[in-house]
Amino acid sequence: MKPDLIQTLFREYPGYLMLGMFIVVIGAVGGAKLFEKAGRRWYAAFIPVYNVIEVLRMVGRPVSHIGFFLVPLYNIYFLFRLFIEIAQSFGKYSVIDYILVCFFNGFYVLNLALAYNEEYIGPVYGRGHKNVQEQEPALV
Repeated sequence: MKPDLIQTLFREYPGYLMLGMFIVVIGAVGGAKLFEKAGRRWYAAFIPVYNVIEVLRMVGRPVSHIGFFLVPLYNIYFLFRLFIEIAQSFGKYSVIDYILVCFFNGFYVLNLALAYNEEYIGPVYGRGHKNVQEQEPALV
């Protein structure tokens, strides 16, 4: 792409730029609040790569699983799987929750982070689905 093409797009369609910036801000604020709710450092949401490491720790995966993002095509599956595990870490197990977290992730994470009735249950990776649902939420 030529640099003047990008400048032309931003000059002629500033609404798309503003919409993109709005979605990025929503995602960043939601991520920071979600990390805080899960007992992680809130500023980790703003540090590239470290935020992925913190999400892996939040859902209970080993840090070495960050390498799955380097495998073409599998990285897309792994990203959606990680989104679903985030929802499960907060006690969400319905199919509609999985669809919402995968396709409206920024807004779903913001909802999880700002809702008073949502609590971080704990890591879900490596435990059976039924075992996680049967557990009582830990009082922190």
